[in-house]
Amino acid sequence: MAWALLSLATANAFASDGGGDPDRGHDLAVARCGACHAVEPRGRSPLRAAPAFRTLGRRYPVESLDEALAEGIVAGHPDMPSDPWEAADIADFIAYLERLASVRSRRD
Repeated sequence: MAWALLSLATANAFASDGGGDPDRGHDLAVARCGACHAVEPRGRSPLRAAPAFRTLGRRYPVESLDEALAEGIVAGHPDMPSDPWEAADIADFIAYLERLASVRSRRD
């Protein structure tokens, strides 16, 4: 429990000060999520039901994912990995999602 709280606090600190590395976040998205989700500015998700990451910012603030990632996302289907992420990985991943959303908004 203490580890989860420490991870969450660290992730919040990274995300709030813009300390994440979006390039590394992209690599994490491709490696950990790309088998199901579209992780690029264009293209369809390999798994039809998986939302494209470029649309996540329209659904809710992407920085709100930090807690779910730190604790391990629990989804309604067994294919979604639920292993907890490290704080630095969370910050990088969220920085990538924020960059992806800003690319999308400039195109709209």
